[in-house]
Amino acid sequence: MKRINRRDFLKTSGAAAAATLAATPGLTYAQMIGTGAPFGDYKALVCVFMFGGNDSFNMLVPHSDAEHAVYASSRQNLAIAKEDLLAITPQTPGTVDFGLHPAMGGLQQLFNNSNDVAFVSNVGPLIEPTTKDQFNNQSVNLPPQLFSHNDQQDQWLSLRGKSVSKTGWAGRMADLIRINVAGQQMATNASLFGNNTFQAADDTVPYIMGQNGPDQFAYMSSDPNAGLLYDQGLAFGRIIDAQYASIYERGFAQIQRRAIDNAETVSAAIAAAEASGAITTVFPPGQLGAQLSTVAKLIASRDLLQMERQIFFVATGGFDSHDNQNQDQPGLLANISDSIAAFHSAIANDLGIADEVTTFTQSDFGRTLTSNGDGTDHAWGGNQVVVGGAVNGRELYGTYPLLQINGPDDVGGGRLIPTTSADQFAATLAKWFGIPDADLDIVAPHIDNFTLRDLGFMV
Repeated sequence: MKRINRRDFLKTSGAAAAATLAATPGLTYAQMIGTGAPFGDYKALVCVFMFGGNDSFNMLVPHSDAEHAVYASSRQNLAIAKEDLLAITPQTPGTVDFGLHPAMGGLQQLFNNSNDVAFVSNVGPLIEPTTKDQFNNQSVNLPPQLFSHNDQQDQWLSLRGKSVSKTGWAGRMADLIRINVAGQQMATNASLFGNNTFQAADDTVPYIMGQNGPDQFAYMSSDPNAGLLYDQGLAFGRIIDAQYASIYERGFAQIQRRAIDNAETVSAAIAAAEASGAITTVFPPGQLGAQLSTVAKLIASRDLLQMERQIFFVATGGFDSHDNQNQDQPGLLANISDSIAAFHSAIANDLGIADEVTTFTQSDFGRTLTSNGDGTDHAWGGNQVVVGGAVNGRELYGTYPLLQINGPDDVGGGRLIPTTSADQFAATLAKWFGIPDADLDIVAPHIDNFTLRDLGFMV
């Protein structure tokens, strides 16, 4: 007897419902399968990926005397002096005080002056809870190819564990809600940093654009005054709208038509947001600021595009700090802090929808506590930040580890075992986004291995 998994069951059930629908006038497909009603509200997730592996134990640092002394001993020439840290004041005081890297003033002010920022400590890909003894004894399932850039990026973006998966957890969310958002004028998933595993899906297709919006078709124009470019546009339109006998020609023409139509729709939405003057926040210069500025404009045009759910992917690089860490890290973290703070200001202050948009970070992995003399090497667990009006903010979630070489979480060379899984992190965000608890195992395949399915950092 062939076994069928949950995804196959849902697809088979959907096909059966569609067949029944043909013989049942007056019922919609959504009514037949009991799902698919529009959400009736708007929510967006914005993933900020830091390629290279962010040294996040220099981003969020223990400020208490004893814990900072352990940190400084481990980090050696990479340690940030206690007096230089930007103090943060959580709502729930703990036994350890914390501070942020001195370049992260934007997020420090946002953390201390609102309830819209939370840090999640020592997060990383895990298949099941893992202790140091289990790691050393190889008595626990571990993600493959730990400490490898490509593999650990893929683990964060797909949550695949040891299985083979061509989809990412944002792509799986889009698949789960595709019927609910059938009226949207733009794909649920949109990337401003190229194709990515995070948004890959079985049934839905992400929309890929540049940092300022869709790439324009430079060889043609819809402006009658554009001369040759206008003539070329007309000619190309006749080619792709022609009736072809070959299924391959028709398929190619349909792809080209969709590309043009999508580019025009999205570009018009961005232009409408710019013309409205709704966003007055000034974003920092550079790639990440430009991407987030464009995301803010698309969110501003959510009604025009009839959007109910959106997931955006933006990214920046340079975090592979084997060398020159003390010189490079301040600029990298300032860019993250200032760009996210500006984006939140645009969403909260300009658009007034802070509760509807949540921004979160991811990165390949954390980095070693030990210094290699001029930087750090590949490690495992690290800290992430979550920002938005729906965040239970001014708090730290998870278990911040003792930053001690050969300490209880160090598996060698200052590489810390995560105490919170990336699946738990993703499931918490997915639940807020509107994914039912029963489907969280589709988004985060290993969530059932962990006691907490919801880390509590979202309202």
